[in-house]
Amino acid sequence: MATESELKIAATLADGRLQEAIYTATARLASHRRAVVATDVLPDLEELRTQANLVKNHTLENLDHYLEQFEANATARGARVVWARDGAAVVEFLAGLVSEKNARLIVKSKSMTTEEIDLNERLAERGTEPVETDLGEFIIQLAHERPYHIVAPALHKTRYDVADLFTARLGVEREIEIEKQTKIARRVLREKFLAADIGVSGANFLVADSGTVVLVENEGNIRLTTTAPKVHVAIAGIEKLVPRAQDLAVFLRLLGRSGTGQPLTVYTSFLSGPRRESEIDGPDELYIVLLDNGRTRLLADREKRQSLYCIRCGACLNHCPVYRKIGGHNYPWVYSGPIGAVITPQYLGVTHQPWLPFASSLCSACAEVCPVKIDLPKLLLDLRAEVNQAQARQGRNRLERLAFKMWAWLMRHPRLYEMAGLMMPVVLSGGHGWIARLPGPLNVGPARAWLSQRDLPPAPARSFRRIWRARQEARGN
Repeated sequence: MATESELKIAATLADGRLQEAIYTATARLASHRRAVVATDVLPDLEELRTQANLVKNHTLENLDHYLEQFEANATARGARVVWARDGAAVVEFLAGLVSEKNARLIVKSKSMTTEEIDLNERLAERGTEPVETDLGEFIIQLAHERPYHIVAPALHKTRYDVADLFTARLGVEREIEIEKQTKIARRVLREKFLAADIGVSGANFLVADSGTVVLVENEGNIRLTTTAPKVHVAIAGIEKLVPRAQDLAVFLRLLGRSGTGQPLTVYTSFLSGPRRESEIDGPDELYIVLLDNGRTRLLADREKRQSLYCIRCGACLNHCPVYRKIGGHNYPWVYSGPIGAVITPQYLGVTHQPWLPFASSLCSACAEVCPVKIDLPKLLLDLRAEVNQAQARQGRNRLERLAFKMWAWLMRHPRLYEMAGLMMPVVLSGGHGWIARLPGPLNVGPARAWLSQRDLPPAPARSFRRIWRARQEARGN
């Protein structure tokens, strides 16, 4: 019987409109990246990627030092640093702040970290209204969905879907022109910005030597989120640190090029403390929440630690043949694509969705485009081994393990191996028909599932052993 995940994936594959939307959007982002890389006048891309990898490695090796340095410098500039073990701790802090400020409305900028801890849902349960201000995030919030893509959260929605959604949720006349839809969203969100008590953002980078929060965007909503309300809360994973401001140049060059194919995003904001007396805008109070939520557990594993290098550019999704077929909502957590297949098992456990590390062709396209050179295929292979080990401990996959034991035994007996090889043409000549004649669970098990997406190769005229023997005889050996 098919699992829930298999049924959802099958539905996605059968939806022609959705398949076209995914392919069109990811192909556009991938082509923009190729174009900017091909015409770039900056230093060699590979050198930048190597430098970014080294900076991330150094930072994580010395994370305790840089976290303390960041806290000291941020505090010296008037910010208040809050340490949060998990999502519950973040919600408790925000709930206390909401109560203290008598706040009712929160405006939010796009943040995968807040998606990770279900911040919107948890705040709504406590009677506080959080409003997403990124256009894509605003759309999926109205639809009560999670992001479909790290960079393009509403990638799966057509303008007709958005028109119906705006009519149903906002009570406006149905409008299918994208420019007019944007104006509708802008009008609604501008009122939210003016009425908001607290602004919540993520952070693309945290600079240790200055205590600065760095945010990049293309829409301008983050600047309104961080300056219009009197209180700003930036929520960041502890892996977002970079040691120095000089290091930012490398990452900013890579982030825009990898994510959207831009030399640089439209807006880059550096936030160092709350508004000063001489400044005309900005929050009166700035809180920076440093979130663990399992990151120290990943940090302890030296082999898989590199998954924390990720700067959330989404390039691996745009080039992944699996993501481009099954889409973002078929991944079990907020992170999708190759990076989701790598970090989700590490956060939630390899037995949570054991199929996830296997949702990859291992073509290495993700590794080729990753701006910080995360070796995603190797991590996937390591996780596959962990899944197999966990399932073996649970007594699962007995048939598969028995098959490999039989194979190992056969490989140690050359004459029997040769005899088995002589039978292979007979097996292959039967095609798919012999699968239907298999007894019991094999008939609906791995053999049939494997062949449902593949064809058996035609039987070779001669085995390798026969060819080798004939060549040796021809040479007189």
